[in-house]
Order: sequence, then C-alpha cells, then structure tokens
Amino acid sequence: MPSLGTMSERLVMADSESARDVLTFAGRAARAGEDGVRLQAAGGTLVMTAAALAPKGLLDRTPTVLAMRMLHADPELECDFVVASLEKDEDPRNLVLPDEAISPAWAGIAPPRGGWEHAGEIEASTLANRAQWGIAAVAHQVPDNPGEDAVRAVRGAIWGQPDEDLQGLPLGVAFAAFTFGFISGEEHTQMFTSGRWTRLSMKRGHILSRGPAVSGMTAVRKAGVA
Repeated sequence: MPSLGTMSERLVMADSESARDVLTFAGRAARAGEDGVRLQAAGGTLVMTAAALAPKGLLDRTPTVLAMRMLHADPELECDFVVASLEKDEDPRNLVLPDEAISPAWAGIAPPRGGWEHAGEIEASTLANRAQWGIAAVAHQVPDNPGEDAVRAVRGAIWGQPDEDLQGLPLGVAFAAFTFGFISGEEHTQMFTSGRWTRLSMKRGHILSRGPAVSGMTAVRKAGVA
C-alpha cells in the first residue's frame, strides 16, 4: 500500500453527507473487530472496503468476508491505502487522515473486478434473521472471561459454517450485512459469483465472501442455540 506520506493529509469528499457516511462506515468497521478501512479513490468515486471477518493464521476457520461501499468524492482525489482511523475536519466535506497507513493481511486479498455472474437472490429479512441467530450463538458459546484466541475460535466456528438459508454461503455474510447497516426493508439482495468469490449487492453496499465455506461441517440450521 502507498505511504500516507505521499498523500494529502485530508480525504476530500464531494459533500458533508458523504464525509459523515465515511465516518459511519469506519466506525462500524472498528466494531467488527478487524483492522482498518481501505480507501481507494479515482474519478470522483471513493471505494471503501473493510473486513467484517478475516482469518489470522492457518488454523483459523474464520471466513474472509468484506464489506464495500462507494461514495462521491472530490474529482481530484486519488488514493489507495488502508487506515486505522479517520477524524472530522473543520471543513465538513473533509476527513483528517492518520500519519501512517497500515497493512492488514486481509487487504492483500482483492476480489475480482469483473466476470461476475448473477446467481440468485436472498431476502433481506433472511440475512437479518440469520445474523441475529449467529450473534446469539456466539454469545452463548463464548466462555466466561475469554481470551482473544477463544473468542476468535468461537466466531470462526459459527460464522464460518455454510448456511442453508443463505444458499450455502458462510453465515458470516449475514453478520457483515447486519454489522455494516446494509440491510434495509424488504429488499431482494442480489447474489453474484466470480471464481471463488461471491458478492451480495444491496442498495447500501456490497458484501464479498471468498469461498468455499468451511467444508466437512453440517450446515447451520434454525434450531435452538447449542
């Protein structure tokens, strides 16, 4: 990733609403628990990408699930780096960048730019219901006073399992859509595939999952939390 030392100290958006949207996305990314937000800007468009879920180490069963949102930016803004945080500026259209960029492992895994084929639909309500189920399952299985490794093991086991209601995608795609606020109303989420990647496209953003989901496991069902 390029160093911030070669870039502007500020991220210049098209308007104040877009700047607020960037901060909202960054805040949700921080709550998801993975490192940073990738900012790619060119031609008046800013593409923000963050990892809702990402493995750390060969034995980590957590799937790679990315959230992506596009916004209008200043036509002269050009950048491609990952930052850990963003701050408000005196000018409401701008955001203050940190002194240095970061290089999380997930940012080196780029989804394809093209070759996407339509593969079906998933109801927004289904994503919401499965996300709530998974959140309850994780809370139920995390032990008292857990360490980071224990929490990641539970999250990987729950969110990494293929889910019947999500057409075999890992349950983590529902978690990502819910965590980043992409689920709205009675929307029909469109599903596309390209190679090992699956993209769920919604009005508020996209969820990208790198497959296949964890193999050799029984798909998660709606029955009570075990």
